[in-house]
Amino acid sequence: MLAEFERMWFSMGHMMVSPDMDSVVPALLTIILAWLVGWAAGRLIGQRIEAGVAAQFLGTSTRRVTPILRSGLAALVLWGGIGNQIATGDGLLLMAAALALAVALVAYNMLRGLSVGQLSSTGLALLIFTGLLVAQLGGLGQLIAGLDAAAVPIGKRTVTLLDIVNTIIVVTLLIGGTRLIAGGVTRWIGSISALDLAQRVLFQKLAQVALLVIAAGIGINLLGIDLTAFAVFSGAFGLAVGFGFQKTFGNLLSGLILLMDRSIKPGDVIAVGDTFGWVNKIGVRYVSLLTRDGKEHLIPNESMVTGTVENWSYSSKDVRLHIELGVAHGCDVRLAQHLMIEAATAHPRVLAEPEPVAWITKFSNNAIEHDLRVWIDDPENGVAKVKGEILLRIWDLFREHGVTLPFNQQDVYLRTVEEK
Repeated sequence: MLAEFERMWFSMGHMMVSPDMDSVVPALLTIILAWLVGWAAGRLIGQRIEAGVAAQFLGTSTRRVTPILRSGLAALVLWGGIGNQIATGDGLLLMAAALALAVALVAYNMLRGLSVGQLSSTGLALLIFTGLLVAQLGGLGQLIAGLDAAAVPIGKRTVTLLDIVNTIIVVTLLIGGTRLIAGGVTRWIGSISALDLAQRVLFQKLAQVALLVIAAGIGINLLGIDLTAFAVFSGAFGLAVGFGFQKTFGNLLSGLILLMDRSIKPGDVIAVGDTFGWVNKIGVRYVSLLTRDGKEHLIPNESMVTGTVENWSYSSKDVRLHIELGVAHGCDVRLAQHLMIEAATAHPRVLAEPEPVAWITKFSNNAIEHDLRVWIDDPENGVAKVKGEILLRIWDLFREHGVTLPFNQQDVYLRTVEEK
């Protein structure tokens, strides 16, 4: 291993001091040609693919098609150049590094296009770059032997550098693979029209939990971790977790209950205390409630299960609105009620059945109070706007027909007291 690294180090040092131009020049020309081919193909073909067929299947990841095509074609040209032995020595080192970089870029863009996190994609790309570079230089076997020979005793177990590298590779692959599979399963469940929205969210959450458990089991098996060593601490650890994460597990179970009994679903219009809005998302720990003013309230799932919640769209989305207003005592009350109903009926969001009604609720000192009742079936679009537009229309109709609104007034009688 040391001899191989010494050869590689000497080759790089020799190239920096007195490079073999007969080998370096063809290698540099091949590298430049490879990236020019990739750039030209990506510019001419990649953009057409992104705007055409790929948009129907890849969605938002179409912007990754051009860099994948560019790096992939560059890798093919470099691979052909290495196979045809265009360069040796210092030039081979340059071409091997360029080929490893091109393949790593292809892998990175593919992973990012599949919604894998940036950290996981970068880690996999670095592993691919290192593996290909060492393999092209013929030192992979010696590198593995050297990593396995570098060992550190920890208790009764000896940990080698190869174990650490294997752990990093396995964990990275499991995280990336789990996220890829979870994304595909989530999209597949979301496309099943036989399930309603709440059932889709429930099965998506269960699938994600199952995939995490399976990935953890596979990782433990591949790494050969002996769980019997943790048997002594399992009881105490479980008790500590039970007390420390009691609320967390309570919210997790409450979220599953909400999804299973379908009492609250994404898109429902609900009121929790003084907070009114529609359910944007049911997460593992909380329910996201989005209000009309753009504020997003994160309410713990446990509060939604144990507390009182008004669900305006549980069995039906039809909601009745109360619009309170009054008219002056000297007005034609029947005409005023007719105008109120006319204004409500003309509004596009007010339902024709049940039809709007106006009732007298009270004879006050200054007005005849009315309650105008209308029905709508889209409360998620807001209720204040409906009330405001109906009141504005009533104001216009009252002015056209001479119906006056009440105002506070007091009659003051002055009496003159005769002096005796």
